[in-house]
Amino acid sequence: MELLRKWLGHPEDIYNLLRFKMGGYRTVMPRIDPDSLGCGLRTCYRYLNQTSRSFAAVIQALDGELRHAVCIFYLVLRALDTVEDDMTIPVDVKVPMLHEFHSYLYQPEWKYTESKEKDRQVLEDFPTISMEFRNLSKVYQDVISDICHKMGVGMAEFLEKKVDSQHEWDKYCHYVAGLVGIGLSRLFSASELEDAIVGQDTELANSMGLFLQKTNIIRDYLEDQMEGREFWPREVWSRYAKKLSDLAKPENIEVAVQCLNELITNALHHVPDVLTYLSRLKNQSVFNFCAIPQVMAVATLAACYNNQQVFRGVVKIRKGQAVTLMMDATNIQAVKAIMYQYVEEIYQKIPSTDPSSNKTQEVIASIRAISLPGSSMASRHHYSPIYLSCAMLLAALSWQYLSTLSKATEEYVQTGDN
Repeated sequence: MELLRKWLGHPEDIYNLLRFKMGGYRTVMPRIDPDSLGCGLRTCYRYLNQTSRSFAAVIQALDGELRHAVCIFYLVLRALDTVEDDMTIPVDVKVPMLHEFHSYLYQPEWKYTESKEKDRQVLEDFPTISMEFRNLSKVYQDVISDICHKMGVGMAEFLEKKVDSQHEWDKYCHYVAGLVGIGLSRLFSASELEDAIVGQDTELANSMGLFLQKTNIIRDYLEDQMEGREFWPREVWSRYAKKLSDLAKPENIEVAVQCLNELITNALHHVPDVLTYLSRLKNQSVFNFCAIPQVMAVATLAACYNNQQVFRGVVKIRKGQAVTLMMDATNIQAVKAIMYQYVEEIYQKIPSTDPSSNKTQEVIASIRAISLPGSSMASRHHYSPIYLSCAMLLAALSWQYLSTLSKATEEYVQTGDN
């Protein structure tokens, strides 16, 4: 009955989960016919589905040859990331591998068979991936190789170095996510589905990646602590605790939440850039591809803001909420309204005693200035009494079915994979 109570409070979740499952997902995530692909590409898309079901869905929705270029780009970076994550590879071996990884794209026989990571198949069968890379047009090859090279160098730099200053936090996030945003933007322009300015404006593209990466780092505090990883910048957390792990102690929960709020405020500074970037996109499939992760991120930050649960467990947005965002974020006015809605949600939760309260209010004011609350999307959660009654009746009759539906929908909604 807990599921029933949860959905009675959010009738729009019921409607959009049903609409999504009954075919709405094809609008934002149409699937490609595997029989239309050659053997190598079929294998690559199989690896894509195995390593990231959510990214597989949105990548396959891209138009034309851009779809294959982004698929290969993702797999190449997944292979690079697998090398970085594999703690069984000695540092003196790993560093040269990271530096030289881009050159393996042009070595037909290169592969690595000694990894113990869960995604090791992309290294073991790298010849198939590199073959399909070489089958891409040269404009795509040049982008992928260049980003792979820069990312490998950045990963090697932070291999034995912790993130200390906020500047280094931005630098680390640039290497692991900002470069992805820059690479994708250059691919969009190379495909001619988007104007040249999209690929040329690296500052905006970098912000797209930083907003997503910072959201993941903020939300994943506890998971990273359990795995022995630290990505929160020392410059910030050291003002609240002697060790980053101390923030998880119950007696430190008040200062822990203050630290959390400061980092969320930092991440929100990227939202104006995100909105400017999205406003330039013309192709619908590219817009959906870019907008969906961004609205998921702002919803996640709203859920995390001033929330003690970040230090006790996992904070996730509801699956129905995620589906609603996916169905709604199809144009720039809708995205602006969604951003407005969630920063207003954060604004309402700002504690007057929070050390970052003034800065949080200032960044929200800047987001308000470029978000238009007057569109229909801004008030989409205001339902008539008749609609609410019908929705509650539907929930009462079908909550058990929707429990099963929620599991079935999960392959489309893996919000933790931004």
